[in-house]
Amino acid sequence: MEYIARTKDVTSIQMLLDVFPVTAILGPRQVGKTTLAKSFRPDVIFDLENPRDLVALEQPQLALEGLEGLIMIDEVQRKPELFPLIRFLVDHYPRQRYLLSGSASSPLRQQSSESLAGRIGYYYLTGLNTTETGWDRMHTLWLRGGFPRSFLAADDNKSMLWRNNFISTFLERDLSVLGVNIPAPVMYKFWLMISHYHGQNLNYSELGRSFGISDKTVKHYLSILEDTFMIRLLMPWHANLNKRLVKSPKLYLRDSGIFHALQSLPTMHALNTSPKAGASWEGFVLEELVSFLSKRDNEVFYYAAHSGVELDLYWQENGLNMGAEIKYMDAPRVTKSMNQAMEDLSLDHLWVIYPGAQAYSLTRHITVIPLKDLGKISAFKIA
Repeated sequence: MEYIARTKDVTSIQMLLDVFPVTAILGPRQVGKTTLAKSFRPDVIFDLENPRDLVALEQPQLALEGLEGLIMIDEVQRKPELFPLIRFLVDHYPRQRYLLSGSASSPLRQQSSESLAGRIGYYYLTGLNTTETGWDRMHTLWLRGGFPRSFLAADDNKSMLWRNNFISTFLERDLSVLGVNIPAPVMYKFWLMISHYHGQNLNYSELGRSFGISDKTVKHYLSILEDTFMIRLLMPWHANLNKRLVKSPKLYLRDSGIFHALQSLPTMHALNTSPKAGASWEGFVLEELVSFLSKRDNEVFYYAAHSGVELDLYWQENGLNMGAEIKYMDAPRVTKSMNQAMEDLSLDHLWVIYPGAQAYSLTRHITVIPLKDLGKISAFKIA
């Protein structure tokens, strides 16, 4: 299989390894966490999906205490009782460092931060992005998503086959390993249903009525998919503005390929002719932009007022207020909503990202750019 260098991820993880005695790489299964962790050449590797390694760690202090160097523990959420021991070991054995990987966000962070506060750094590994795959393969990445085996499949049919099998395995095996006891067919139907809400504001009551469950159960199911990195709940920005603002989150499936699998869109022709193409492009670009900016989930927002003013993404960078609109069209133009969002949020600049090839200015403070020109955003300075 083709090797794709993940230079930015390696650099970021190395910085954490230089600062913290324990570093955790978090992300969905099959996204490349193990391969990336092994690139740091750990001295010892424990894979908690390997029965032999599980047995070796039945008496973890005896197994770990005499080790030195970089110790890798893969899928560490399987043995959360290791965290207090790791705290003791790094405090008493300074020659030890740990590189952990895990496929569940909130439970793992909660368990590890309670025991390893001040000793652990976290890195969130997403799927492949255009910086890694190259702009010339952008459409393949958009269609197939960022899971390496899906993106690198021999053709679109094999990629779709991989994704459908990933969905089945995730529901039938991975969730049960994490202690989720919801029947796989139920969770699949729920996942399929919310895929139709991709890019839309969440209405828990509406979802509950559609699926025949309570609002509380809807939130529980969503939290499972969010904690396993399958969906993004993008929160609204609601500073103290004298406007009636939308305050419910927007839902996105994080991986465009999984979204297309659930929507039965196996080819670019099927995607381009689908009414879901605009929503798909919005979610794809959103993940690309958040990854490029190296933003955490709690550092990016959307903005919407009940008057109809909307902004797809809002964030702050080096003291500047920045915004992005994502448009699936040939030649975006200035809209009333853009101008109002500029005023409401005191934006220093608004970027309109579209699937075209040329960048151009709409006004002094609004610029249209293709996805390949995201570097213009990081290079932006007020003149």
